[in-house]
Amino acid sequence: MNTENNVLKKIKHKLVVSSQALPEEPLHSPFIMGRMAYAAYLGGASGIRANSVADIQEIKKTVDLPIIGIIKRVYEGSEVFITPTLKEVDELYREGVDIIAMDATDRTRPDGSTISELFPHIRETYKDQLFMADCSTFEEAAKAVELGFDLVGTTLSGYTEYTKERSLPDFELVKQIVSNFSVPVIAEGGVSTPEELKTMFDLGVYSAVVGSAITRPMEITKRFVDAIQQIAGEGR
Repeated sequence: MNTENNVLKKIKHKLVVSSQALPEEPLHSPFIMGRMAYAAYLGGASGIRANSVADIQEIKKTVDLPIIGIIKRVYEGSEVFITPTLKEVDELYREGVDIIAMDATDRTRPDGSTISELFPHIRETYKDQLFMADCSTFEEAAKAVELGFDLVGTTLSGYTEYTKERSLPDFELVKQIVSNFSVPVIAEGGVSTPEELKTMFDLGVYSAVVGSAITRPMEITKRFVDAIQQIAGEGR
């Protein structure tokens, strides 16, 4: 694992901000995501996680930061949608993203393969590319390390059917992975406060990705509205 890689050096012990908006969200627009990334850069972010080639191209116009690129694409019959097939990997590689992140769970992919079957071919084809494994369990992280992923993230903890009961952020999973592997661990998923972020770094993560708490105003607004409704429900 080449942790001396310049890209990895730039995000070591730093914050990566996820600048994404899905089609059903009001901020869905490459231009808006580019401005969101620029705002994150001005705030001190050292990297950006972005979804789709169009968004990545716009973000590159606004900031010169390492980009963790993904393509979210839904295929009928498969729960895997974060860079699910070789097609999405090819698109991100051609765009020249610094790190390609992909679902590394045990779930069956759209083409019927598993990550254990698909990734060796990808690793062999793109020897010079950094890959991040989005995992939901310790076992998936262990498999990702064995397969040769350059970074392991806790991105999907709480989002797979078999981890949906977990509370986020998943400090325990982070602790397990950091304690057992030397591969750079990226804390991602449910980090909502600076205090939680500090805890992640205290646990020894290499870097951390924060998204909804920074770049999704609709979700942030909902949290505040829910708090008001809870107070009303308590009859105050």
